[in-house]
Amino acid sequence: MAGDKDPLSKLKDLAQLKDQLEDIQKRVENEVQAGIPQGGSLLASPFLKGFLAGYVVARLRSSAVLGVVVGTCTGIYAAQNFDVPNIEKSVKDYYNSMKKRPN
Repeated sequence: MAGDKDPLSKLKDLAQLKDQLEDIQKRVENEVQAGIPQGGSLLASPFLKGFLAGYVVARLRSSAVLGVVVGTCTGIYAAQNFDVPNIEKSVKDYYNSMKKRPN
């Protein structure tokens, strides 16, 4: 019991933890408002998925500008209305499974 902190120190620690928790909560709310999924990054954003879809359409079509616009809109629509897999998580899972596989 001799190593215990006094009640005032414990109270200060709790106040500091409360402030840290509120800061984390504000950052999560800001990310949600910005459209970034929790635990995700730019790779998991609908914008990137739409851009990639636009790029693929542009490569397949002769009109690159029109293809990017149509593909981006299509990708954004698909990402918002359907359960599109998280590219970042899929790549990381595949990479980790390849690292763990015995040779």
